[in-house]
Amino acid sequence: VRNFLYDKKLLRSVSFGLPVIGIGNLSVGGTGKSPMAEYLAGMLKNKFRIAILSRGYKRKTRGYSLAHERSTALEIGDEPMQFHLKFPEIPIAVGEKRVEAIPQLLHDHPGTEAILLDDAFQHRRIKAGLDILLTDRGNLFTRDFYLPTGDLRDQKRSYRRADMIIVTKCSPSLNEIEKEKITKEITLLSNQSLFFSTIEYEEPYHIRTGQKNQIHEGMEVLLVTGIANPKPLKSWVEEKSKVYYQLSFPDHHVFRIDDLRDIKNRFEQIRAENKIILTTEKDGVRLLKFKDELAELPLFVIPVRHRFLFGEEQRFDELVSGFIKNFKRKD
Repeated sequence: VRNFLYDKKLLRSVSFGLPVIGIGNLSVGGTGKSPMAEYLAGMLKNKFRIAILSRGYKRKTRGYSLAHERSTALEIGDEPMQFHLKFPEIPIAVGEKRVEAIPQLLHDHPGTEAILLDDAFQHRRIKAGLDILLTDRGNLFTRDFYLPTGDLRDQKRSYRRADMIIVTKCSPSLNEIEKEKITKEITLLSNQSLFFSTIEYEEPYHIRTGQKNQIHEGMEVLLVTGIANPKPLKSWVEEKSKVYYQLSFPDHHVFRIDDLRDIKNRFEQIRAENKIILTTEKDGVRLLKFKDELAELPLFVIPVRHRFLFGEEQRFDELVSGFIKNFKRKD
């Protein structure tokens, strides 16, 4: 009903006089939105003065907030905190009412030339100039079901609002035949571009010291996850280590001291001498509040990034940069 009201202009969207790029999906999570926001931030930060705005899901505060040096994941949310730690030079703001948060962000940083809206595909109150829709190769929106049977939180036909669609978490060996099948299944509109990406895991680093450490066959790993879809990471750990164990928490889980004790106890039960604890960057920012307890614990965080397949990274970069350079307000 809500989509119908916006489509018929009975509910009005708001546009702004600068480039706004929306990143989102049709499902409840697990498509790689955070790594894509980081990819765009890393690609654009040296070309334009950009800012990132998120609603700050699962934070303990309300209203508009701009990240600063004393910010925590509880105050601004785990994903914005992750962006802030990785890109301290980029303004990171949160606000559940983003149509009100954008003017506040522009007041705080009037030189902003473009805004990335994280997890904003369903936020139709704002009309983004460029909408990027992500869908997981292992759970394409075309094959998914609506909640609670499946993971869809929006109509399948809403994909038509996207300017770009990225099929994420593909196998690095995805071939042209499979690519063509997926392309036909999605049924692109004439104005839409389709891309394929795979997830790459980089070298883990210690949560406190930043010291790097490689995972290898002789190492046993305790994998701690509180994310929507840990399957790709589990597969990566299976390939790298001989033995691994897992402690799973709900997506966006707020870790408590009892959880940390459980992690320590489970780790101590592993008898191998060469062992580490591994977690995601999203989980890592929620564990940082236990600074003293983490100092002596071999807890390593693993960065993740998108890599475009079929040599199309440059085309993607040029389309996004071109949108900003040639921006004209849509009314």
